[in-house]
Amino acid sequence: MEKQYHTFAEFWPFYLGEHATPANRALHFIGTTLALAQIVYAFATQRYWLLLTALITGYAFAWIGHFLVEKNRPATFTYPWFSFVGDWKMWALICTGQLGKELQRLGVKQA
Repeated sequence: MEKQYHTFAEFWPFYLGEHATPANRALHFIGTTLALAQIVYAFATQRYWLLLTALITGYAFAWIGHFLVEKNRPATFTYPWFSFVGDWKMWALICTGQLGKELQRLGVKQA
């Protein structure tokens, strides 16, 4: 039976472990960044239907990273909210150059 996570703090080390390859993390970062740009553009132009494209873009890059690179099942299917928050946290840590320290702190082995 798969471990159940009840808090984001419990889930976070698992989330990072599911993103052990730099290529998968890079695909997540690209997808999230493009999605963010689409969200900003949608609001700036009042073309709110583009919010749907942001969702598709973000998840497309992430799922390519999981299915083709990491070869695991995205945690989104089991923990949609925790995964969504985890993606943004990982994105912020990459942007600030702190992801390496976080991986080391949690003992996440990188592939």
